[in-house]
Amino acid sequence: MPLFQKASYSISVAKPLDPYPRSCAEIAFAGRSNAGKSSAINALAGQRRLAFVSKRPGRTQMINFFSLGEDRFLVDLPGYGFATAPGATRSQWDRLLGTYLKHRDALKGIALVMDIRHPFTELDLQLIDFFGQTEKPIHILLTKADKLSQARAGIVLRDAAATLARLSPRHSVQLFSSLKHRGVEEAEAVFSRWLGLQASARQESKKPGPQNRPRVNFNTRGRNKKPRAKGG
Repeated sequence: MPLFQKASYSISVAKPLDPYPRSCAEIAFAGRSNAGKSSAINALAGQRRLAFVSKRPGRTQMINFFSLGEDRFLVDLPGYGFATAPGATRSQWDRLLGTYLKHRDALKGIALVMDIRHPFTELDLQLIDFFGQTEKPIHILLTKADKLSQARAGIVLRDAAATLARLSPRHSVQLFSSLKHRGVEEAEAVFSRWLGLQASARQESKKPGPQNRPRVNFNTRGRNKKPRAKGG
């Protein structure tokens, strides 16, 4: 079951002093406008329109909270860096994001979405540096990985990992494709840990049912051979 499958819209915050929902843990999705943030959220939720996907960058101008139940939230932040947005709008986004990122205790980490073809823009690095002061982790999704060859995508991934290693041991990175649903399980593993859902997931996996049948390991020699019949 996708980690965010039960996500549902809760509330939007437009100003730093607006009320926030009560939360014990939440993950915020951030990224440059048009990097594929909304598509990544929808892919992780297994829903088509949980986060609105717009062809017009910078359309999302509020912090949108989606409830996961048990006072946990997925948070969709405004896309940053849209050059043609009015100066007053950009300034408001900066204040709103800055207040949330620095002072929201329930925020456990950021899922930073980057277009694999344009990673680590100046604005991405500014966000990493700013949020790094909180000593909370960042997990980067290199989206649109299907746009590059496997070899080229691997090179970008290695370079990104090397860049993050120089910045902080708390940060991590992976390939992701909303179109091909690539990297969904890897991202879910990271975010489950942040939200404190690992124990719940383990208990769910122990429940009887067809979905929990033992998996056959075809990579281990001899372990999956049928036992020989005795006698005869």
